[in-house]
Amino acid sequence: MYPKSTENLSELLIKSFVFCSVLKIRRHTPYFGQPDYRLYELNKRLQQRSEESDNLWWDAFATEFFEDDASLTLTFCLEDGPKRYTIGRTLIPRYFRSIFEGGVTDLYYSLKHPKESFHNTSITLDCDQCTMVTHHGKPMYTKVCTDGRLILEFTFDDLMRIKSWHFAVRAHRELIPRSVVAMHSQQDPGMVETLGKNITRQGITNHTLNYLRLCVILEPMQELMSRHKAYALSPRDCLKTTLFQKWQRMVAPPGAANQANGKNGAEGETQRAPNKRRKRKGSQSGSTATANSTGSSKKRSPGPNFNLATQVS
Repeated sequence: MYPKSTENLSELLIKSFVFCSVLKIRRHTPYFGQPDYRLYELNKRLQQRSEESDNLWWDAFATEFFEDDASLTLTFCLEDGPKRYTIGRTLIPRYFRSIFEGGVTDLYYSLKHPKESFHNTSITLDCDQCTMVTHHGKPMYTKVCTDGRLILEFTFDDLMRIKSWHFAVRAHRELIPRSVVAMHSQQDPGMVETLGKNITRQGITNHTLNYLRLCVILEPMQELMSRHKAYALSPRDCLKTTLFQKWQRMVAPPGAANQANGKNGAEGETQRAPNKRRKRKGSQSGSTATANSTGSSKKRSPGPNFNLATQVS
Protein backbone atom coordinates (compact mmCIF):
# COMPACT_ATOMS: atom_id res chain seq x y z
CA MET A 1 0.00 0.00 0.00
CA TYR A 2 2.77 2.42 0.80
CA PRO A 3 4.47 2.34 -2.62
CA LYS A 4 1.13 2.73 -4.36
CA SER A 5 0.20 5.73 -2.28
CA THR A 6 3.60 7.25 -2.94
CA GLU A 7 3.09 6.80 -6.68
CA ASN A 8 -0.34 8.44 -6.52
CA LEU A 9 1.09 11.30 -4.51
CA SER A 10 3.85 11.91 -7.06
CA GLU A 11 1.33 11.90 -9.92
CA LEU A 12 -0.84 14.35 -8.01
CA LEU A 13 2.12 16.68 -7.45
CA ILE A 14 3.03 16.55 -11.15
CA LYS A 15 -0.54 17.34 -12.21
CA SER A 16 -0.81 20.22 -9.76
CA PHE A 17 2.51 21.64 -11.00
CA VAL A 18 1.35 21.48 -14.61
CA PHE A 19 -1.98 23.10 -13.69
CA CYS A 20 -0.25 25.94 -11.85
CA SER A 21 2.09 26.46 -14.80
CA VAL A 22 -0.87 26.76 -17.16
CA LEU A 23 -2.53 29.28 -14.86
CA LYS A 24 0.69 31.27 -14.66
CA ILE A 25 0.99 31.38 -18.44
CA ARG A 26 -2.62 32.42 -18.86
CA ARG A 27 -2.25 35.13 -16.27
CA HIS A 28 0.58 36.86 -18.14
CA THR A 29 -0.76 36.59 -21.66
CA PRO A 30 -3.23 39.51 -21.82
CA TYR A 31 -1.04 42.55 -22.62
CA PHE A 32 2.50 42.32 -21.31
CA GLY A 33 4.97 42.07 -24.16
CA GLN A 34 2.34 42.60 -26.87
CA PRO A 35 2.06 46.31 -27.69
CA ASP A 36 1.34 45.50 -31.34
CA TYR A 37 -1.72 43.54 -30.23
CA ARG A 38 -2.86 46.61 -28.32
CA LEU A 39 -2.78 48.57 -31.58
CA TYR A 40 -4.76 45.76 -33.20
CA GLU A 41 -7.43 46.28 -30.53
CA LEU A 42 -7.44 50.00 -31.35
CA ASN A 43 -8.06 49.16 -35.03
CA LYS A 44 -10.85 46.80 -34.05
CA ARG A 45 -12.50 49.46 -31.90
CA LEU A 46 -12.38 51.97 -34.76
CA GLN A 47 -14.11 49.47 -37.02
CA GLN A 48 -16.97 49.28 -34.51
CA ARG A 49 -17.64 52.98 -35.00
CA SER A 50 -20.97 53.93 -36.53
CA GLU A 51 -22.46 57.11 -37.93
CA GLU A 52 -24.37 57.55 -34.67
CA SER A 53 -21.20 57.58 -32.55
CA ASP A 54 -21.34 60.73 -30.44
CA ASN A 55 -18.88 62.52 -28.18
CA LEU A 56 -19.42 60.00 -25.39
CA TRP A 57 -18.32 57.16 -27.66
CA TRP A 58 -15.16 58.99 -28.70
CA ASP A 59 -14.36 59.95 -25.10
CA ALA A 60 -14.72 56.30 -24.08
CA PHE A 61 -12.45 55.32 -26.97
CA ALA A 62 -9.75 57.77 -25.87
CA THR A 63 -10.08 56.73 -22.22
CA GLU A 64 -9.60 53.07 -23.14
CA PHE A 65 -6.44 53.55 -25.20
CA PHE A 66 -4.83 56.81 -24.00
CA GLU A 67 -3.49 57.95 -20.64
CA ASP A 68 -4.90 61.04 -18.94
CA ASP A 69 -1.71 63.00 -19.74
CA ALA A 70 -1.14 61.49 -23.18
CA SER A 71 0.06 63.49 -26.17
CA LEU A 72 -0.28 62.91 -29.91
CA THR A 73 2.24 64.33 -32.38
CA LEU A 74 2.06 64.42 -36.18
CA THR A 75 4.92 65.53 -38.42
CA PHE A 76 4.70 65.86 -42.19
CA CYS A 77 5.86 68.13 -44.99
CA LEU A 78 3.49 70.25 -47.08
CA GLU A 79 4.09 72.58 -50.00
CA ASP A 80 4.97 75.47 -47.68
CA GLY A 81 7.40 73.49 -45.52
CA PRO A 82 7.49 70.92 -42.70
CA LYS A 83 4.69 70.88 -40.15
CA ARG A 84 4.56 69.58 -36.59
CA TYR A 85 1.39 69.43 -34.50
CA THR A 86 1.17 68.20 -30.91
CA ILE A 87 -2.15 67.91 -29.09
CA GLY A 88 -3.02 66.85 -25.56
CA ARG A 89 -5.36 64.25 -24.17
CA THR A 90 -8.49 66.41 -24.24
CA LEU A 91 -8.15 67.04 -27.99
CA ILE A 92 -7.29 63.47 -29.05
CA PRO A 93 -10.91 62.20 -29.33
CA ARG A 94 -11.81 65.05 -31.64
CA TYR A 95 -8.75 64.34 -33.80
CA PHE A 96 -9.84 60.78 -34.59
CA ARG A 97 -13.39 61.95 -35.11
CA SER A 98 -12.23 64.61 -37.59
CA ILE A 99 -10.72 61.88 -39.78
CA PHE A 100 -14.12 60.27 -40.31
CA GLU A 101 -15.86 63.62 -40.64
CA GLY A 102 -13.54 64.38 -43.56
CA GLY A 103 -15.02 61.59 -45.70
CA VAL A 104 -13.15 58.54 -44.36
CA THR A 105 -15.23 55.38 -43.97
CA ASP A 106 -12.54 53.07 -42.58
CA LEU A 107 -9.26 53.59 -40.73
CA TYR A 108 -6.61 51.18 -39.48
CA TYR A 109 -2.86 51.02 -38.89
CA SER A 110 -0.64 48.30 -40.34
CA LEU A 111 2.76 47.50 -38.80
CA LYS A 112 5.71 45.72 -40.40
CA HIS A 113 8.67 44.54 -38.30
CA PRO A 114 7.95 46.61 -35.18
CA LYS A 115 10.62 46.83 -32.48
CA GLU A 116 9.82 46.75 -28.79
CA SER A 117 11.85 48.05 -25.88
CA PHE A 118 10.97 47.61 -22.21
CA HIS A 119 11.65 50.22 -19.54
CA ASN A 120 10.86 50.49 -15.85
CA THR A 121 7.49 52.16 -16.25
CA SER A 122 6.80 52.02 -19.98
CA ILE A 123 7.01 49.94 -23.15
CA THR A 124 8.04 51.57 -26.42
CA LEU A 125 6.96 50.32 -29.82
CA ASP A 126 8.98 51.67 -32.75
CA CYS A 127 7.83 50.77 -36.26
CA ASP A 128 9.71 52.31 -39.18
CA GLN A 129 7.32 50.73 -41.71
CA CYS A 130 3.90 51.81 -40.50
CA THR A 131 1.04 52.40 -42.91
CA MET A 132 -2.11 54.31 -42.05
CA VAL A 133 -4.81 53.03 -44.39
CA THR A 134 -7.97 55.08 -44.96
CA HIS A 135 -10.90 54.37 -47.26
CA HIS A 136 -12.70 57.36 -48.75
CA GLY A 137 -16.18 57.20 -50.21
CA LYS A 138 -16.34 60.73 -51.66
CA PRO A 139 -16.03 62.01 -54.30
CA MET A 140 -15.34 58.40 -55.33
CA TYR A 141 -13.99 55.30 -53.69
CA THR A 142 -10.28 55.81 -52.95
CA LYS A 143 -7.82 53.92 -50.79
CA VAL A 144 -5.12 56.11 -49.27
CA CYS A 145 -1.95 54.52 -47.83
CA THR A 146 0.11 56.89 -45.69
CA ASP A 147 3.60 55.54 -44.96
CA GLY A 148 5.70 56.73 -42.06
CA ARG A 149 7.31 55.93 -38.74
CA LEU A 150 5.13 55.30 -35.70
CA ILE A 151 6.52 55.48 -32.16
CA LEU A 152 4.17 54.55 -29.32
CA GLU A 153 4.93 54.62 -25.61
CA PHE A 154 2.68 52.42 -23.45
CA THR A 155 2.30 52.28 -19.70
CA PHE A 156 3.76 49.13 -18.16
CA ASP A 157 0.63 48.01 -16.30
CA ASP A 158 -2.57 46.02 -16.80
CA LEU A 159 -4.31 48.78 -18.77
CA MET A 160 -1.34 49.37 -21.08
CA ARG A 161 -2.58 52.70 -22.38
CA ILE A 162 -0.71 55.01 -24.73
CA LYS A 163 1.32 57.82 -23.14
CA SER A 164 2.89 59.18 -26.31
CA TRP A 165 1.89 58.84 -29.98
CA HIS A 166 4.27 60.13 -32.66
CA PHE A 167 3.59 59.51 -36.35
CA ALA A 168 6.09 60.94 -38.85
CA VAL A 169 4.68 60.87 -42.38
CA ARG A 170 7.10 60.22 -45.23
CA ALA A 171 4.89 59.64 -48.29
CA HIS A 172 1.39 58.62 -49.29
CA ARG A 173 -0.35 56.86 -52.17
CA GLU A 174 -3.92 57.29 -53.37
CA LEU A 175 -5.28 54.18 -55.09
CA ILE A 176 -8.42 54.15 -57.25
CA PRO A 177 -9.88 50.87 -58.58
CA ARG A 178 -9.35 50.32 -62.30
CA SER A 179 -13.05 49.66 -62.79
CA VAL A 180 -13.89 53.11 -61.43
CA VAL A 181 -11.38 54.76 -63.77
CA ALA A 182 -12.72 52.85 -66.81
CA MET A 183 -16.32 53.71 -65.98
CA HIS A 184 -15.68 57.44 -65.58
CA SER A 185 -13.40 57.63 -68.63
CA GLN A 186 -16.15 56.20 -70.84
CA GLN A 187 -18.84 58.51 -69.47
CA ASP A 188 -16.75 61.69 -69.32
CA PRO A 189 -13.25 61.77 -70.84
CA GLY A 190 -12.47 64.97 -68.96
CA MET A 191 -13.03 63.16 -65.69
CA VAL A 192 -9.65 61.46 -66.01
CA GLU A 193 -7.88 64.71 -65.13
CA THR A 194 -10.07 65.06 -62.06
CA LEU A 195 -9.19 61.54 -60.99
CA GLY A 196 -5.51 62.41 -61.21
CA LYS A 197 -5.82 65.08 -58.50
CA ASN A 198 -5.16 64.10 -54.90
CA ILE A 199 -7.99 64.26 -52.41
CA THR A 200 -5.63 64.45 -49.41
CA ARG A 201 -2.45 66.27 -48.49
CA GLN A 202 0.20 63.81 -47.37
CA GLY A 203 -2.61 61.37 -46.60
CA ILE A 204 -4.43 63.82 -44.33
CA THR A 205 -7.80 65.29 -45.24
CA ASN A 206 -8.41 69.03 -45.33
CA HIS A 207 -10.90 68.63 -42.49
CA THR A 208 -8.24 67.13 -40.22
CA LEU A 209 -5.68 69.74 -41.29
CA ASN A 210 -8.05 72.54 -40.36
CA TYR A 211 -8.62 70.90 -36.99
CA LEU A 212 -4.87 70.62 -36.35
CA ARG A 213 -4.46 74.31 -37.17
CA LEU A 214 -7.27 75.07 -34.76
CA CYS A 215 -5.52 72.99 -32.09
CA VAL A 216 -2.61 75.42 -32.23
CA ILE A 217 -5.02 77.95 -30.70
CA LEU A 218 -6.96 75.53 -28.51
CA GLU A 219 -4.00 73.73 -26.93
CA PRO A 220 -2.63 76.74 -24.97
CA MET A 221 -6.17 77.52 -23.80
CA GLN A 222 -6.59 74.13 -22.11
CA GLU A 223 -4.83 75.39 -18.99
CA LEU A 224 -7.07 78.47 -18.89
CA MET A 225 -10.23 76.42 -19.27
CA SER A 226 -9.21 73.92 -16.60
CA ARG A 227 -8.32 76.76 -14.21
CA HIS A 228 -11.68 78.41 -14.92
CA LYS A 229 -13.52 75.19 -14.06
CA ALA A 230 -11.46 74.49 -10.94
CA TYR A 231 -11.43 77.97 -9.33
CA ALA A 232 -14.41 79.70 -11.00
CA LEU A 233 -12.26 82.66 -12.03
CA SER A 234 -13.06 85.12 -14.77
CA PRO A 235 -11.23 84.69 -18.09
CA ARG A 236 -9.14 87.80 -17.42
CA ASP A 237 -8.09 86.56 -13.96
CA CYS A 238 -7.28 83.11 -15.36
CA LEU A 239 -5.06 84.68 -17.99
CA LYS A 240 -3.29 86.91 -15.45
CA THR A 241 -2.66 84.00 -13.08
CA THR A 242 -1.40 81.72 -15.82
CA LEU A 243 0.94 84.31 -17.30
CA PHE A 244 2.30 85.20 -13.87
CA GLN A 245 3.05 81.56 -13.07
CA LYS A 246 4.73 81.06 -16.45
CA TRP A 247 6.83 84.15 -15.83
CA GLN A 248 7.85 82.73 -12.45
CA ARG A 249 8.96 79.48 -14.09
CA MET A 250 11.05 81.38 -16.64
CA VAL A 251 12.75 83.66 -14.12
CA ALA A 252 13.31 81.34 -11.16
CA PRO A 253 13.67 77.58 -10.65
CA PRO A 254 10.43 75.68 -9.94
CA GLY A 255 11.07 75.42 -6.20
CA ALA A 256 12.39 78.93 -5.65
CA ALA A 257 9.62 80.95 -7.30
CA ASN A 258 7.81 81.81 -4.06
CA GLN A 259 11.04 82.53 -2.21
CA ALA A 260 12.18 84.84 -4.96
CA ASN A 261 8.90 86.73 -4.87
CA GLY A 262 9.18 87.14 -1.09
CA LYS A 263 12.73 88.41 -1.33
CA ASN A 264 11.88 90.81 -4.12
CA GLY A 265 9.00 92.23 -2.12
CA ALA A 266 11.16 92.71 0.99
CA GLU A 267 13.97 94.29 -1.01
CA GLY A 268 11.51 96.64 -2.69
CA GLU A 269 10.23 97.87 0.67
CA THR A 270 13.71 98.37 2.08
CA GLN A 271 14.76 100.25 -1.03
CA ARG A 272 11.74 102.55 -0.97
CA ALA A 273 12.12 103.43 2.73
CA PRO A 274 15.56 105.14 2.48
CA ASN A 275 14.35 107.17 -0.49
CA LYS A 276 11.56 108.66 1.63
CA ARG A 277 14.02 109.50 4.41
CA ARG A 278 16.31 111.28 1.99
CA LYS A 279 13.42 113.42 0.74
CA ARG A 280 12.48 114.48 4.27
CA LYS A 281 16.03 115.41 5.14
CA GLY A 282 16.56 117.36 1.97
CA SER A 283 14.86 120.44 3.50
CA GLN A 284 17.23 120.47 6.47
CA SER A 285 20.71 121.90 6.61
CA GLY A 286 23.66 120.03 5.16
CA SER A 287 25.32 119.60 8.55
CA THR A 288 22.24 117.93 10.00
CA ALA A 289 21.97 115.50 7.06
CA THR A 290 25.62 114.45 7.35
CA ALA A 291 25.30 113.95 11.09
CA ASN A 292 22.25 111.73 10.77
CA SER A 293 23.77 109.68 7.93
CA THR A 294 26.67 108.58 10.14
CA GLY A 295 24.32 107.14 12.74
CA SER A 296 22.60 103.79 12.73
CA SER A 297 19.67 103.38 10.33
CA LYS A 298 17.57 101.71 13.05
CA LYS A 299 18.20 104.38 15.74
CA ARG A 300 17.74 107.68 13.96
CA SER A 301 17.03 110.74 16.10
CA PRO A 302 14.52 113.40 15.00
CA GLY A 303 17.31 116.01 14.84
CA PRO A 304 18.55 118.83 17.06
CA ASN A 305 16.11 121.39 15.65
CA PHE A 306 13.09 119.20 16.34
CA ASN A 307 11.56 119.79 19.78
CA LEU A 308 9.50 116.85 20.99
CA ALA A 309 8.00 118.71 23.92
CA THR A 310 6.54 121.43 21.76
CA GLN A 311 5.11 118.89 19.34
CA VAL A 312 3.39 116.87 22.09
CA SER A 313 1.87 119.91 23.69
